[in-house]
Amino acid sequence: MQRAIDLFYKFLEFLLIVLLSGMAIMVFLNVVLRYGFNSGLNVSDELSRYFFVWVTFIGAVVTFREHSHVGVETLVMMFGRRGRIICMILSNIIIIAVSAIFFWGTWKQAPINASMVAPVTKLPMIWVYGIGFFTGAGVVIIALERLFRLLTGRITEEEIAAFAGEHMSLEQLSERT
Repeated sequence: MQRAIDLFYKFLEFLLIVLLSGMAIMVFLNVVLRYGFNSGLNVSDELSRYFFVWVTFIGAVVTFREHSHVGVETLVMMFGRRGRIICMILSNIIIIAVSAIFFWGTWKQAPINASMVAPVTKLPMIWVYGIGFFTGAGVVIIALERLFRLLTGRITEEEIAAFAGEHMSLEQLSERT
């Protein structure tokens, strides 16, 4: 099962590369066409914006899985093991609540987005803003799994140390900010 999950995240990382590359190529091509040939592709402006939205929200799930979001390690480092576990439990509960609200908001907005189309590509806007379903559900699932492992005592010392920012070089800590 873990292998399938890892493959899924490798696919997401590949998808992020494709989206970011596509965005860069479309913007570069449009700049060349506008300045070099006094023309441009309207579809590239629209799609590059949508790709940016998708990169942001897919990347949020991948980043959350890798514990790479910004944290307050300086505060958590001052606590002992029990304090760190309590902080981890509280932060996961808050993350679950906020992500569930995000998912619910996307759900409430979905009929409106499904009925609207993009001006150039005529793509239903649910394809753009529906990524909130993926992000909300993905983060909730990851946080629920972490919370379950915390409450059942299956959390490793390495994860607790990572949550507190320990065992990381200055370079790794600077990458997280």
